Amino acid sequence: MSTRSGFQAVKFFIGLIYREEPQAEAACAGMSALLGAIGLRSPAVPFTATDYYRGEMGAPLQRRFAAFCRWQPPERLPEVKIAAMELEERLAVGTRRTVNIDPGYLSAANVVIATAKNHYHRVPLRDGVYAHLEYVLKDGRLQFLPWTYPDFKSEPYREFFNRLREQFKHELRTGRS
Repeated sequence: MSTRSGFQAVKFFIGLIYREEPQAEAACAGMSALLGAIGLRSPAVPFTATDYYRGEMGAPLQRRFAAFCRWQPPERLPEVKIAAMELEERLAVGTRRTVNIDPGYLSAANVVIATAKNHYHRVPLRDGVYAHLEYVLKDGRLQFLPWTYPDFKSEPYREFFNRLREQFKHELRTGRS
């Protein structure tokens, strides 16, 4: 018979899509108020994977990731997604978002992103928030899935998540979680 135990804490991150740097910084500051200090940032890279955000946010768009220092319970993911959506609204100009904030977390086994859009491979959590499994961590590396977003297969994204994974493993080994 199996027994229940608590979930291992995870490292939360946000993915930002934006046009202007001050909006990205405002999003980081707002999410830091909820999740604590940022400990790892990626450089900004052009976001060219889709035109989905262009009509609302303009062009050219950038993508950046930021990961938070504190380890958190993974059960916070719906709360964090709802807070991100509320922050997007506060940073909007009229009805147009100036930044898209995608929160997620890295665990010892996978990378999960929160979304409000259902699809066949997404798991409902609560309050209209779903878990989207982006990568699995297997055989010492990030493994893509059939639904891994194409831009998440790119070198800059993989580099960020590999750095976050190494930081996670180091903190786990040294007990600094």
